[in-house]
Amino acid sequence: MKDFFIEHAARFDNEVVISYFVLSSIQVREKQQGGQYLSLTLADRTGMLAGTMWDDFAETAATCSDGCYVKAQGRIGKYKGKFQMTVQKMRLAAESEIDKADFQPSTRFDVEEMWAELRGYVSEFANADLKRLVFAFLDDPEIASAYKTAPAAMRLHHAWLGGLLEHVLTLVRVCRATAPFYPEVDPDLLVTGAILHDIGKIRELSWKSSFNYTLEGQVIGHISIAHGMLREKVQAIAPFPEKLRVLVEHMILSHHGKYEFGSPKLPMTPEALLLSALDDLEAKMQAMRNEFAASVAGGKGSGEVTDWVRSLDRPVLNSRAYLKDE
Repeated sequence: MKDFFIEHAARFDNEVVISYFVLSSIQVREKQQGGQYLSLTLADRTGMLAGTMWDDFAETAATCSDGCYVKAQGRIGKYKGKFQMTVQKMRLAAESEIDKADFQPSTRFDVEEMWAELRGYVSEFANADLKRLVFAFLDDPEIASAYKTAPAAMRLHHAWLGGLLEHVLTLVRVCRATAPFYPEVDPDLLVTGAILHDIGKIRELSWKSSFNYTLEGQVIGHISIAHGMLREKVQAIAPFPEKLRVLVEHMILSHHGKYEFGSPKLPMTPEALLLSALDDLEAKMQAMRNEFAASVAGGKGSGEVTDWVRSLDRPVLNSRAYLKDE
């Protein structure tokens, strides 16, 4: 069974480890000086680790593929400031060797309690049509099952089982707390957008043994998928007010906030603008938490900034830890 986890890589710098991983990706690549090597992304519930296999990898490449469990031996070391593994040996792991709980991170919160809280907020809607619409999604057994287990992203934020529900519930709480400060905002409409804005991720992502994109997710994306799902539900519960349909669709289509972030439309209503801003804030705060944890795992002190965070376009500093040490 697994005794080395990726979050502990700093403790094993320049040491050879033997452990089990799920292969997030495996590719044969060309060396600059000629020949080939294996480029790997190894994963467990604590994170991802880049790997390279330089020699004797023909059997590995033929038998291992994305999403499979492997047993690997290799040396841990740093390259360009990040830990990676130079793999010496790797084979498929037998089912008896694997505890799947070791490989997929999951929310630390109780899923059923989160689900009940989310449904409770919808029950409080004053707008009966929006309540009917949201419950059409939440009462759908297939959607509910996926909503409870799906990650919110591959890597950037809430990238764990139950992450989508955790992200949405936190966002709904923030929306409910913020809406009273903006009388232009319809709170029921805002919370509807918060619950449905990422609903397409239940079909964009797959999370069987490792997190990946489905074909539908790759060629269509969660915004367009959610737009289609909304149209289907509105048709199923007809009659539904056309004006509300337009406003809910607009929040889904504009929630990424900018064209360069993949948003088909820019936010044009008070609810869409507030949802986009709060969704972005909630995701970025979780990304910060992830980076703080990774920085500690990498051996950095509280007075040091993290490595460069691509999603934030900057390194970040854990101010609470910094002040606590002072």
